[in-house]
Amino acid sequence: MYLKVNKPLPFTRLFFATDIHGSETTYLKFLNAAKFYNVQYLILGGDITGKVMVPIVKDSDGFRANFRGIEHFIKDESQLQEFEKKVRATGYYPYRTTREELQLLKTDEKRIQEIFHKLMLENVENWVRLAEQRLKGTCVKIFITGGNDDIPEIKDIIHKSDYVIDPEDKVVVIDDKYEMISLGWSNPTPWNTPRECSEEELERKIEDMMSQVKDAKTCIFNIHVPPINTIISECQKLDENLKPVFEGSEPVLISAGSVAVRKAIEKYQPLLGLHGHIHEARGVVKIGKTICINPGSESSEGILRGVIVNLHEGSVKSYQLTSG
Repeated sequence: MYLKVNKPLPFTRLFFATDIHGSETTYLKFLNAAKFYNVQYLILGGDITGKVMVPIVKDSDGFRANFRGIEHFIKDESQLQEFEKKVRATGYYPYRTTREELQLLKTDEKRIQEIFHKLMLENVENWVRLAEQRLKGTCVKIFITGGNDDIPEIKDIIHKSDYVIDPEDKVVVIDDKYEMISLGWSNPTPWNTPRECSEEELERKIEDMMSQVKDAKTCIFNIHVPPINTIISECQKLDENLKPVFEGSEPVLISAGSVAVRKAIEKYQPLLGLHGHIHEARGVVKIGKTICINPGSESSEGILRGVIVNLHEGSVKSYQLTSG
Protein backbone atom coordinates (compact mmCIF):
# COMPACT_ATOMS: atom_id res chain seq x y z
CA MET A 1 0.00 0.00 0.00
CA TYR A 2 1.18 3.53 -0.79
CA LEU A 3 1.56 4.68 2.82
CA LYS A 4 4.43 2.28 3.42
CA VAL A 5 6.68 4.54 1.33
CA ASN A 6 6.26 7.39 3.82
CA LYS A 7 9.27 8.18 5.93
CA PRO A 8 9.23 6.52 9.36
CA LEU A 9 8.93 8.95 12.26
CA PRO A 10 10.90 8.98 15.53
CA PHE A 11 7.75 10.15 17.33
CA THR A 12 3.97 9.58 17.29
CA ARG A 13 1.98 11.71 14.85
CA LEU A 14 -1.82 11.82 14.78
CA PHE A 15 -4.42 13.78 12.86
CA PHE A 16 -7.68 14.75 14.53
CA ALA A 17 -10.86 16.13 12.94
CA THR A 18 -14.45 16.27 14.08
CA ASP A 19 -18.00 17.42 13.27
CA ILE A 20 -17.98 16.59 9.56
CA HIS A 21 -21.76 16.00 9.63
CA GLY A 22 -22.14 13.69 6.66
CA SER A 23 -19.96 15.68 4.22
CA GLU A 24 -18.46 13.13 1.86
CA THR A 25 -15.95 15.63 0.50
CA THR A 26 -14.67 16.32 4.00
CA TYR A 27 -14.53 12.63 4.88
CA LEU A 28 -12.47 11.80 1.79
CA LYS A 29 -10.07 14.59 2.73
CA PHE A 30 -9.87 13.07 6.22
CA LEU A 31 -8.83 9.70 4.78
CA ASN A 32 -6.33 11.39 2.45
CA ALA A 33 -4.82 13.26 5.41
CA ALA A 34 -2.99 10.06 6.37
CA LYS A 35 -0.74 10.26 3.34
CA PHE A 36 -0.75 14.04 2.97
CA TYR A 37 0.44 14.69 6.53
CA ASN A 38 2.35 11.41 6.95
CA VAL A 39 0.44 10.45 10.11
CA GLN A 40 0.17 7.07 11.79
CA TYR A 41 -3.21 7.67 13.47
CA LEU A 42 -6.44 9.19 12.17
CA ILE A 43 -9.03 10.17 14.79
CA LEU A 44 -12.53 11.31 13.83
CA GLY A 45 -14.09 12.72 16.94
CA GLY A 46 -17.87 12.66 16.55
CA ASP A 47 -20.94 14.09 14.82
CA ILE A 48 -20.17 12.20 11.64
CA THR A 49 -23.73 11.97 10.26
CA GLY A 50 -25.75 14.57 8.38
CA LYS A 51 -28.92 16.38 9.39
CA VAL A 52 -30.82 16.99 6.14
CA MET A 53 -32.54 14.76 3.57
CA VAL A 54 -33.08 16.02 0.00
CA PRO A 55 -36.08 14.38 -1.73
CA ILE A 56 -35.56 13.85 -5.45
CA VAL A 57 -38.95 13.46 -7.11
CA LYS A 58 -39.34 11.40 -10.28
CA ASP A 59 -41.55 12.94 -12.96
CA SER A 60 -42.44 11.79 -16.45
CA ASP A 61 -39.75 14.01 -18.00
CA GLY A 62 -36.98 13.59 -15.41
CA PHE A 63 -36.34 14.41 -11.74
CA ARG A 64 -36.90 17.49 -9.60
CA ALA A 65 -35.36 18.53 -6.29
CA ASN A 66 -34.99 21.55 -4.05
CA PHE A 67 -31.41 21.80 -2.83
CA ARG A 68 -30.38 24.67 -0.56
CA GLY A 69 -33.37 26.73 -1.66
CA ILE A 70 -32.76 26.27 -5.39
CA GLU A 71 -35.04 24.22 -7.64
CA HIS A 72 -33.18 21.71 -9.81
CA PHE A 73 -34.37 19.78 -12.84
CA ILE A 74 -32.37 16.66 -13.72
CA LYS A 75 -33.18 15.11 -17.06
CA ASP A 76 -31.48 11.68 -16.94
CA GLU A 77 -29.73 9.09 -14.77
CA SER A 78 -26.24 10.36 -15.56
CA GLN A 79 -27.07 13.90 -14.43
CA LEU A 80 -28.91 12.50 -11.42
CA GLN A 81 -25.86 10.63 -10.19
CA GLU A 82 -23.78 13.81 -10.46
CA PHE A 83 -26.46 15.75 -8.58
CA GLU A 84 -26.58 13.12 -5.81
CA LYS A 85 -22.79 13.32 -5.51
CA LYS A 86 -23.05 17.09 -5.09
CA VAL A 87 -25.70 16.66 -2.40
CA ARG A 88 -23.63 14.11 -0.46
CA ALA A 89 -20.56 16.36 -0.68
CA THR A 90 -22.28 18.94 1.54
CA GLY A 91 -23.46 16.42 4.14
CA TYR A 92 -27.06 16.11 2.90
CA TYR A 93 -28.65 12.79 2.00
CA PRO A 94 -30.33 12.42 -1.42
CA TYR A 95 -33.52 10.34 -1.42
CA ARG A 96 -35.27 9.25 -4.61
CA THR A 97 -39.03 9.27 -4.26
CA THR A 98 -42.33 9.89 -6.06
CA ARG A 99 -44.83 12.72 -5.73
CA GLU A 100 -47.30 10.28 -4.17
CA GLU A 101 -44.86 9.14 -1.48
CA LEU A 102 -43.69 12.70 -0.83
CA GLN A 103 -47.27 13.78 -0.21
CA LEU A 104 -47.77 10.94 2.27
CA LEU A 105 -44.52 11.76 4.08
CA LYS A 106 -45.74 15.28 4.85
CA THR A 107 -48.07 13.78 7.47
CA ASP A 108 -45.96 10.81 8.59
CA GLU A 109 -43.11 11.97 10.81
CA LYS A 110 -42.35 8.41 11.93
CA ARG A 111 -41.79 7.25 8.35
CA ILE A 112 -39.57 10.28 7.66
CA GLN A 113 -37.37 9.35 10.62
CA GLU A 114 -37.19 5.72 9.48
CA ILE A 115 -36.03 6.75 6.02
CA PHE A 116 -33.58 9.30 7.40
CA HIS A 117 -32.04 6.80 9.84
CA LYS A 118 -31.70 4.26 7.03
CA LEU A 119 -29.86 6.80 4.87
CA MET A 120 -27.55 7.72 7.75
CA LEU A 121 -26.65 4.12 8.49
CA GLU A 122 -26.08 3.30 4.81
CA ASN A 123 -23.76 6.29 4.57
CA VAL A 124 -21.74 5.25 7.63
CA GLU A 125 -21.48 1.73 6.21
CA ASN A 126 -20.14 3.17 2.94
CA TRP A 127 -17.63 5.31 4.82
CA VAL A 128 -16.33 2.35 6.82
CA ARG A 129 -15.94 0.40 3.57
CA LEU A 130 -14.04 3.33 2.00
CA ALA A 131 -11.63 3.44 4.93
CA GLU A 132 -11.01 -0.28 4.60
CA GLN A 133 -10.44 -0.04 0.85
CA ARG A 134 -8.04 2.89 1.04
CA LEU A 135 -6.12 2.28 4.25
CA LYS A 136 -6.41 -1.34 5.37
CA GLY A 137 -3.04 -3.06 5.13
CA THR A 138 -1.14 0.20 5.64
CA CYS A 139 0.63 1.46 8.75
CA VAL A 140 -2.31 3.77 9.55
CA LYS A 141 -4.80 3.12 12.33
CA ILE A 142 -8.17 4.86 12.21
CA PHE A 143 -10.52 5.62 15.10
CA ILE A 144 -14.08 6.84 14.53
CA THR A 145 -16.61 7.61 17.23
CA GLY A 146 -20.07 9.12 17.17
CA GLY A 147 -21.01 12.44 18.75
CA ASN A 148 -24.11 13.73 20.46
CA ASP A 149 -25.83 14.28 17.08
CA ASP A 150 -25.26 10.66 15.98
CA ILE A 151 -27.80 7.91 16.59
CA PRO A 152 -26.54 4.99 18.72
CA GLU A 153 -26.94 2.48 15.86
CA ILE A 154 -23.86 3.77 14.04
CA LYS A 155 -21.74 1.99 16.66
CA ASP A 156 -23.08 -1.38 15.47
CA ILE A 157 -21.87 -0.65 11.94
CA ILE A 158 -18.39 0.45 12.98
CA HIS A 159 -18.05 -2.56 15.28
CA LYS A 160 -18.54 -4.89 12.30
CA SER A 161 -15.29 -3.65 10.75
CA ASP A 162 -12.07 -5.54 11.41
CA TYR A 163 -10.10 -2.38 10.63
CA VAL A 164 -11.94 0.80 11.70
CA ILE A 165 -12.01 1.12 15.50
CA ASP A 166 -14.71 2.73 17.63
CA PRO A 167 -12.74 3.65 20.78
CA GLU A 168 -15.69 4.99 22.79
CA ASP A 169 -16.30 3.92 26.40
CA LYS A 170 -12.99 2.12 26.71
CA VAL A 171 -9.24 2.68 26.88
CA VAL A 172 -7.20 2.17 23.71
CA VAL A 173 -3.43 2.45 23.47
CA ILE A 174 -1.72 4.52 20.77
CA ASP A 175 1.79 3.52 19.71
CA ASP A 176 2.14 1.36 22.84
CA LYS A 177 2.72 4.59 24.79
CA TYR A 178 -0.38 6.74 25.06
CA GLU A 179 -3.70 5.64 26.49
CA MET A 180 -6.78 7.30 25.02
CA ILE A 181 -10.32 7.56 26.38
CA SER A 182 -13.15 8.59 24.05
CA LEU A 183 -16.63 9.93 24.67
CA GLY A 184 -19.13 11.29 22.14
CA TRP A 185 -21.91 12.25 24.56
CA SER A 186 -22.55 15.89 25.47
CA ASN A 187 -24.18 17.86 28.22
CA PRO A 188 -27.76 19.07 27.43
CA THR A 189 -28.22 21.21 24.31
CA PRO A 190 -31.19 23.29 23.04
CA TRP A 191 -31.72 20.71 20.26
CA ASN A 192 -32.36 17.59 22.36
CA THR A 193 -29.91 15.50 20.35
CA PRO A 194 -29.78 11.68 20.46
CA ARG A 195 -26.81 11.37 22.83
CA GLU A 196 -26.81 13.99 25.54
CA CYS A 197 -27.06 13.59 29.29
CA SER A 198 -26.61 15.42 32.59
CA GLU A 199 -23.25 16.68 33.78
CA GLU A 200 -23.43 14.07 36.54
CA GLU A 201 -23.77 11.29 33.98
CA LEU A 202 -20.93 12.70 31.89
CA GLU A 203 -18.73 12.72 34.98
CA ARG A 204 -19.60 9.09 35.72
CA LYS A 205 -18.79 8.02 32.16
CA ILE A 206 -15.39 9.72 32.31
CA GLU A 207 -14.60 8.32 35.74
CA ASP A 208 -15.50 4.78 34.61
CA MET A 209 -12.93 5.02 31.81
CA MET A 210 -10.29 6.74 33.93
CA SER A 211 -10.49 3.92 36.46
CA GLN A 212 -8.90 1.74 33.75
CA VAL A 213 -6.14 4.20 32.80
CA LYS A 214 -2.68 3.34 34.12
CA ASP A 215 -1.03 6.75 33.71
CA ALA A 216 -3.18 9.88 33.44
CA LYS A 217 -0.14 12.05 32.61
CA THR A 218 0.23 10.41 29.19
CA CYS A 219 -3.50 9.97 28.54
CA ILE A 220 -5.38 11.55 25.64
CA PHE A 221 -8.94 12.78 26.23
CA ASN A 222 -10.84 12.32 22.94
CA ILE A 223 -14.01 13.88 24.34
CA HIS A 224 -16.47 15.49 21.94
CA VAL A 225 -17.72 18.30 24.15
CA PRO A 226 -15.05 20.83 25.22
CA PRO A 227 -14.42 22.04 28.77
CA ILE A 228 -16.59 24.94 29.94
CA ASN A 229 -15.31 28.51 30.24
CA THR A 230 -12.67 28.26 27.52
CA ILE A 231 -12.29 29.85 24.09
CA ILE A 232 -12.85 26.42 22.52
CA SER A 233 -16.35 26.24 23.99
CA GLU A 234 -17.66 29.71 23.04
CA CYS A 235 -20.73 30.10 20.86
CA GLN A 236 -23.49 32.61 20.29
CA LYS A 237 -26.30 32.69 22.83
CA LEU A 238 -29.76 31.66 21.58
CA ASP A 239 -33.15 32.83 22.81
CA GLU A 240 -36.16 30.61 23.60
CA ASN A 241 -36.94 30.42 19.86
CA LEU A 242 -33.36 29.31 19.08
CA LYS A 243 -32.61 32.69 17.47
CA PRO A 244 -29.16 34.30 17.94
CA VAL A 245 -29.04 37.00 20.63
CA PHE A 246 -27.39 40.38 19.97
CA GLU A 247 -26.61 43.41 22.11
CA GLY A 248 -26.75 46.22 19.62
CA SER A 249 -24.89 44.83 16.64
CA GLU A 250 -22.64 42.57 18.70
CA PRO A 251 -23.41 38.85 19.21
CA VAL A 252 -23.75 37.70 22.80
CA LEU A 253 -21.34 34.83 23.49
CA ILE A 254 -21.67 32.07 26.08
CA SER A 255 -19.77 28.91 26.93
CA ALA A 256 -21.56 25.72 25.89
CA GLY A 257 -18.83 23.47 27.22
CA SER A 258 -19.08 20.88 29.96
CA VAL A 259 -18.49 21.30 33.67
CA ALA A 260 -17.74 17.57 34.00
CA VAL A 261 -15.13 17.61 31.23
CA ARG A 262 -13.33 20.59 32.74
CA LYS A 263 -13.46 19.00 36.19
CA ALA A 264 -11.88 15.80 34.84
CA ILE A 265 -9.14 17.70 33.02
CA GLU A 266 -8.31 19.71 36.13
CA LYS A 267 -8.31 16.55 38.25
CA TYR A 268 -6.27 14.22 36.02
CA GLN A 269 -4.19 16.67 33.97
CA PRO A 270 -4.05 14.41 30.89
CA LEU A 271 -1.46 15.00 28.20
CA LEU A 272 -3.91 16.18 25.55
CA GLY A 273 -7.58 17.04 25.08
CA LEU A 274 -9.16 16.62 21.62
CA HIS A 275 -12.58 18.24 21.37
CA GLY A 276 -15.20 19.53 18.93
CA HIS A 277 -18.97 20.13 19.24
CA ILE A 278 -18.72 23.93 18.92
CA HIS A 279 -17.94 24.41 15.23
CA GLU A 280 -16.97 28.07 15.43
CA ALA A 281 -14.74 27.72 18.52
CA ARG A 282 -11.54 26.72 16.71
CA GLY A 283 -8.54 27.15 18.95
CA VAL A 284 -6.15 25.90 21.58
CA VAL A 285 -6.21 26.42 25.36
CA LYS A 286 -4.22 25.13 28.31
CA ILE A 287 -5.88 23.97 31.52
CA GLY A 288 -3.02 23.48 33.93
CA LYS A 289 -0.56 21.31 32.02
CA THR A 290 -3.16 19.95 29.58
CA ILE A 291 -3.29 21.23 26.00
CA CYS A 292 -6.90 21.21 24.78
CA ILE A 293 -7.67 21.63 21.07
CA ASN A 294 -10.84 22.20 19.07
CA PRO A 295 -10.00 22.27 15.32
CA GLY A 296 -13.46 23.65 14.46
CA SER A 297 -15.64 22.64 11.54
CA GLU A 298 -16.69 24.00 8.13
CA SER A 299 -17.81 20.69 6.70
CA SER A 300 -20.84 22.07 4.85
CA GLU A 301 -18.42 24.07 2.69
CA GLY A 302 -16.28 21.00 2.02
CA ILE A 303 -13.46 22.37 4.19
CA LEU A 304 -11.66 19.95 6.47
CA ARG A 305 -10.53 21.60 9.70
CA GLY A 306 -8.12 19.48 11.68
CA VAL A 307 -5.02 19.35 13.83
CA ILE A 308 -1.74 17.47 13.53
CA VAL A 309 -0.25 16.54 16.89
CA ASN A 310 3.26 15.18 17.40
CA LEU A 311 3.85 13.26 20.64
CA HIS A 312 7.34 12.43 21.86
CA GLU A 313 8.62 10.92 25.09
CA GLY A 314 5.37 11.47 26.96
CA SER A 315 4.85 15.09 25.93
CA VAL A 316 3.20 17.13 23.18
CA LYS A 317 6.19 17.92 20.98
CA SER A 318 4.20 20.19 18.66
CA TYR A 319 0.80 20.75 17.08
CA GLN A 320 -0.52 22.52 13.99
CA LEU A 321 -4.08 23.48 13.14
CA THR A 322 -4.86 22.69 9.49
CA SER A 323 -7.45 23.67 6.91
CA GLY A 324 -7.95 22.24 3.45
